[in-house]
Amino acid sequence: MSAAFLQSPYQGVFFDLDGTLADTAPDLVAAANQLLIKRNRDPKPYAELRPRASAGARGLIQGAFGYDTEHPEFIPLRDEFFTYYENALLVHSVLFDGVDHLLEQLDLAKLPWGIVTNKSERFTHPLTEQMGLRQRSVSTVSGDTTPHAKPHPEPILHAARIANIAPEYALYVGDDIRDVLAGKAAGMKTVAAAYGYCGCAEPPEAWGADYLIRSPLELLDIVFPR
Repeated sequence: MSAAFLQSPYQGVFFDLDGTLADTAPDLVAAANQLLIKRNRDPKPYAELRPRASAGARGLIQGAFGYDTEHPEFIPLRDEFFTYYENALLVHSVLFDGVDHLLEQLDLAKLPWGIVTNKSERFTHPLTEQMGLRQRSVSTVSGDTTPHAKPHPEPILHAARIANIAPEYALYVGDDIRDVLAGKAAGMKTVAAAYGYCGCAEPPEAWGADYLIRSPLELLDIVFPR
């Protein structure tokens, strides 16, 4: 049955972007490997860096060079990474299989959905516009939209306020433990997207999420329980 004819106990759904709605790792990893190539180092295998994509430049630079944010080379590498990524933002990035249908079902049911990401607006806005997401989402909040980034709850609460949705009647879906922590702190039910990058040490089953999904379409059974 189409979601248009189903009832939901929720007023809205909010999603992380990288690793949850969109598979952006190919272009993020390519930018990190450009840093290595420029320094006459071998690029890292895609499979090795992919889990770090949810942590953005910080995670990918640590994976490529072993440098944390306190290393003196981190800031120059980060700025160079941003330049490479901005110049090739949507070369191989795509929506995960099933996301198109999932969002269509939410739209048919007139159930608002939004995006809350730690990606900066510099990248979020063009990426979500070119992917056709920003035009449809009720709110799009980036890591620098508010003074805080996830796991702080403020970005999620800000998205809910824009959408005029009570947090206790919303879901937050993400592929990292910080998404679950932020969603819980915001008072939302949380969904761990186990199909995403899941780059933290703990497996998704250990994050304490209210639900766990292994494909985007599994979310429909949570949003529209029968």
